[in-house]
Amino acid sequence: MASHHTTARLLATPLSEEDVLSVRCGDSVLLSGVIYSARDAAHRRMVEALDAGGSLPFDPVGQVIYYVGPSPAPAGVVIGAAGPTTSGRMDPYAPRLYEAGIKATIGKGQRSPIVREALMRFAALYLAAIGGAGALLAQAVKEVEVVAYPELGPEAVRRMVVERLPVIVANDAYGRDLYEEARRRSHPGPEHG
Repeated sequence: MASHHTTARLLATPLSEEDVLSVRCGDSVLLSGVIYSARDAAHRRMVEALDAGGSLPFDPVGQVIYYVGPSPAPAGVVIGAAGPTTSGRMDPYAPRLYEAGIKATIGKGQRSPIVREALMRFAALYLAAIGGAGALLAQAVKEVEVVAYPELGPEAVRRMVVERLPVIVANDAYGRDLYEEARRRSHPGPEHG
């Protein structure tokens, strides 16, 4: 790891609007507290519940959803590899969840313009976790409990307690996009960026 990085911001869940507005695109964040895991199947169910006038399986206000389907936990640890899944699959559902009070989502890859607009409208963040580092990310997870849709297996909604989970602000509440900015900064050449 390069040592010239600026100090990471420490944020604790649930996130307040002030927390969200205090960080900018490109900032490193160490996230601690309760977060919830959910992937596409769980997102579909949660949005269906909201659309039917129901509630989410947890109070969404100020919460963080991590797009992860962890692998089974080996003996002696609370979770298996817990790397991020591609966020684009959650794009159809994400704005509805930000509207319900979710303050940040964690995944990998770029978000759609609709999601980026929702982040500004509802003052929320999209945080990128390092793809391919599932075993490393799992070390930040201290407790795990399935709280909804257990029949979905790895895609069940889990309440996870994390300590200093390393993430980067990929989209902030001000409309900035780390992926677009990186593309603009990089020089066009034969290799893709």
